[in-house]
Order: sequence, then C-alpha cells, then structure tokens
Amino acid sequence: MSDVLSSSARPAVVTTISELRAAVAAARRRGATVGLVPTMGALHAGHASLIQAAHQECDFTVVSIFVNPTQFGPQEDFTRYPRTFDADRALVAEVGADLIFVPAVEAMYPAGFSTYVEPPAVAATLEGQSRPGHFRGVATVVLKLLNQVRPDIAYFGRKDFQQCAVVRRMVRDLDLDVRIVICPTVREADGLALSSRNRYLSADARRQALVLSRSLRLAAELVDAGERDANTILVRMREVIATAPEVRLEYVALVDPDTLAEVSEVSRPTAALLAARVGGTRLIDNELLGSWFEAVSTP
Repeated sequence: MSDVLSSSARPAVVTTISELRAAVAAARRRGATVGLVPTMGALHAGHASLIQAAHQECDFTVVSIFVNPTQFGPQEDFTRYPRTFDADRALVAEVGADLIFVPAVEAMYPAGFSTYVEPPAVAATLEGQSRPGHFRGVATVVLKLLNQVRPDIAYFGRKDFQQCAVVRRMVRDLDLDVRIVICPTVREADGLALSSRNRYLSADARRQALVLSRSLRLAAELVDAGERDANTILVRMREVIATAPEVRLEYVALVDPDTLAEVSEVSRPTAALLAARVGGTRLIDNELLGSWFEAVSTP
C-alpha cells in the first residue's frame, strides 16, 4: 500500500490506481457496498455533507482528491487552486470515510493520453459557454474515477447544478452501472453557498457576494407568491445583483432542471442558475423554484 499513511490508519490514503482497486476489491470481498465522493480538495462542510451521506448509505466510502487540470481553461486558477491535504484528511477522518485516493496528474493522464469524453448536450450552455472545454474535462475525469472505483453510488453537490446534469446524462447515455445521488447545497448562515473559492474573497467582496443568494431567494419567493413570467423574475434578480458594485454578472437563467433549456414561464419545476465574478473570484449558485419541486425532481 501507499506510504502516505500506514495501512492500519483510517482513512487509509492511496496514490495509485492499482492500490485503489486493491482496496476496493478487498471491501467487495467482505460484501461491502461502495460509495464514491469525487472532490478537488480544499474540503468544507459542503463536501462533509456528501461524505456523510455516503457513509450513512454505503459500507465503504472512497473520497477522491484530485485537482483536475483538464477542466481549467488557460486563464483560470489551476495553479493557485487551494491544495490543503492535511486539513482535508482531518475532515475526511472526522466524517468517517474509509479511503482517500490522491492520484498524481501523471497517474490520471499518463504520457500519450489523448482520449476524452465528449460531454452531452446539457453541457453546451451557461458554464459550457463561459468556460469552453470545462465539461469535457469534468466528464473525462468523472468517467475515469467511476471506472477506477466502480462504486455502487457516487455523490455530487447540487451547487454545481450543471455538472450534476452532465454527470447524470453521461451515466444514462453510457449505461454506467452506478447510482448518482445529488445532495443539497450547504450554505453559510448568511446564505452564501459554500465553495472552495470563497477563501479568495476579501471581507468586502464576501459581503457583496451575498446578493447572489439574495437574488435566488427572491426568485423562489416570487414563484411561491404566484409569479410565473420568467423575464419578470430575471429582471428582479438582476436588480438585486446590480446593487453590489464588485459583482459582475456573467449569466442568470431560469431553466428546465433536466435539459437546462431556458423557460419563458415557470409552470413546472424550474432551476434558477447564475454565475458572477466578485472582485477577482468567480462564483456560481442556483436555486430550485416552486414548492412542488422536490416531489417531482429527477433522481
């Protein structure tokens, strides 16, 4: 086993695909069900909620920590993306996972690597337009992790709404034998969605970033009060966001939660999605609109 931690430690840490497969195979021989929580590290309470969900439902939980270079554009923050392994390991141990997989870039993308996943149609808009190539990298690394671990269940956070839609569609389209569980967004007490990038925000930028969750909350309140016109809701959301001078809105949209097609009327389950730069930090967030949503949302 890897020398990152002794094999008796929990969670054990492995760095190679062969070690990962051996550990999962041993768990399978004991009759364990396997859960996977893919992450890029810099873990916070949102990640902890995913690991807790896996720990409660599965006998053996794997947490991957890998800052995936193929989902970052040339002007994005790959080199400065936070890497906090010691703190991450402590959080995973506290929550109760069994194994941490920390591969090197060379292990995931060895010399000569040239096979990538063409993401599904739900990747074409919103983040797909703002970050060309992003979902190609996401789909490729997620498929690799699913093949490496072969989990029964994999857990993702709803904050990355479009990513969840991409993964669900890829799993359906490619007939992968895994159940995808989407867990609710975890927020600070003031409403800010937890993100590894929040640590980049200055105190003033963080305060201004609250207009994002406020605008989403307003959209939900308008729908609950009977407003159905999407353009009216979007105008009101933009008005809230415009009150923060450091917040530069990239997009805000009301979409079908499965296809991500924009809607003109909120007469069925709808998701409000947005992205903005707050100072120099890019943040995304979303909200499910309509009190009926949970009863009919896609699994």
